[in-house]
Amino acid sequence: METVLVTGCSSGIGYHVAKDLKDQGYNVYTTARKDEDVKRLISEGFKCLQLDYADSESVQDLANELMLLVGTNLYAVFHNGAYGQPGAVEDLTRETIEKQFASNVFGWMELNNRLIVLMRHNNRGRIIFNSSVLGLVALPFRGAYNASKYAIEGFADTLRLELSDTNVKVSLIEPGPIESKFRPNALQALKDNVNMEESVHRDRYKRTLFRLAKEGNVDPYTLSPEAVLEKVIHALENKNPKPRYYVTFPTRFMGTMKRLLSSRLLDKLILKVAGGEMK
Repeated sequence: METVLVTGCSSGIGYHVAKDLKDQGYNVYTTARKDEDVKRLISEGFKCLQLDYADSESVQDLANELMLLVGTNLYAVFHNGAYGQPGAVEDLTRETIEKQFASNVFGWMELNNRLIVLMRHNNRGRIIFNSSVLGLVALPFRGAYNASKYAIEGFADTLRLELSDTNVKVSLIEPGPIESKFRPNALQALKDNVNMEESVHRDRYKRTLFRLAKEGNVDPYTLSPEAVLEKVIHALENKNPKPRYYVTFPTRFMGTMKRLLSSRLLDKLILKVAGGEMK
């Protein structure tokens, strides 16, 4: 069976995609950022390597180690590891934005460019990026994350064009709300990197803290990670994979509205949605 690299597998989407692909017979290599997660995944029977997308040396080490393990026998990569930095744009320092891009964009690009060499050698392969509904439309107070996902969308679209004369296919998965640790991680990033008390938005931040701290799923349209797995399998196995796969109702709805509405009308819709969320 084909060899697939799945990144960001400590929990959530990455973990479930890797587990199901492994169960289906794929030769799966996983990654995690923390040493304890690497050890845990290995204890569960995964082939796991350490990777911190924000660290260029870690990216290069991962690429070199993977090549030693699989040679040129890499069929696909599912780029997945990322986090969301909340906060109003005016409250985000350059350092905070650079951290977001280092993890969500630059590391993905750097690793991807190392792995393309293997796929070009075989003139076959699949490159799959886990994007977001926020790569299609922007929501307020998510500027850094919005921008990082818009960047990945542009990178993937460009890559698809540049690889059009090869048998290497590029796809974007665009989930909406999925069961994961994304919200608690975002809560910690907000506390660590935004001076909420000194912000003109401090009252809205208080409501955001309350929302992010809630247990369970706060969005009624939240799906399990298996919804993403279904799209990943199609992107891996279909002869002509789609450039984009929408996952969850909010993504399909916003994708349609972006095509149908003017920017001003779309802004009004998004502000209404965001206003309800901030209450």
